[in-house]
Amino acid sequence: MNIWAKMMTALRGGVTEAGEAIVDSQALRILDQEIRDAAEELNQSKNGLADMLARQKIAAEKCKQIKKEISTHEGYAVKALEQGDEALAHEVAVKIADFENQLAQEDEARASYESSVAKLRASIQQAEYNLKRLKQQVDTVKATESVQRAQSIVAERHSGSNSKMQNAMDSLERIKERQQLKAAKMEAAQQIQEENADVSLQQKLEAAGITASSNSADEILERLKNKK
Repeated sequence: MNIWAKMMTALRGGVTEAGEAIVDSQALRILDQEIRDAAEELNQSKNGLADMLARQKIAAEKCKQIKKEISTHEGYAVKALEQGDEALAHEVAVKIADFENQLAQEDEARASYESSVAKLRASIQQAEYNLKRLKQQVDTVKATESVQRAQSIVAERHSGSNSKMQNAMDSLERIKERQQLKAAKMEAAQQIQEENADVSLQQKLEAAGITASSNSADEILERLKNKK
């Protein structure tokens, strides 16, 4: 049971390592996509801000219109009171109360939109700043990646050229050794040929009865007496 558990753990570890290797190899591509996703979210937030600004504007216009209606009906109520028509003035007052309730609701909505707009605008500004910094850092990372890739290629080529140069030097040494061996063989053959020629000449002389003269003992003794 423990063995199977260890095997499963090892398998999960292998999968994790393979996944990390894939992520590492595609890091820049993943980063670019994540930036595009962040930019898309920022655009959606801007669209939301535009919608909220429009709602805030509509609410403000409604408040302005209701205030105008309240002012107009207050004038009606005053005129009704001046004419002594209190019932009419009361009816107008009921309408004014309805307008004021509408104004309170619309003003509350306007204030809520205004607060949300301020918060969303601040969030968008911060997001734009962060995205700008992120893009700058990504440009730096890409430049560094390009430089390191070029350096790696140069290093690999240099390493390969060293290896090829060493192979060439080894081949040169082998050629030199082969040439030296061939020269030695030719020299030995020449020497053997010369030795054979000397033997052949000596044999011919001996066959002709021509031999190198050798001094006899009497001749040597006579020469020594003369020196004395």
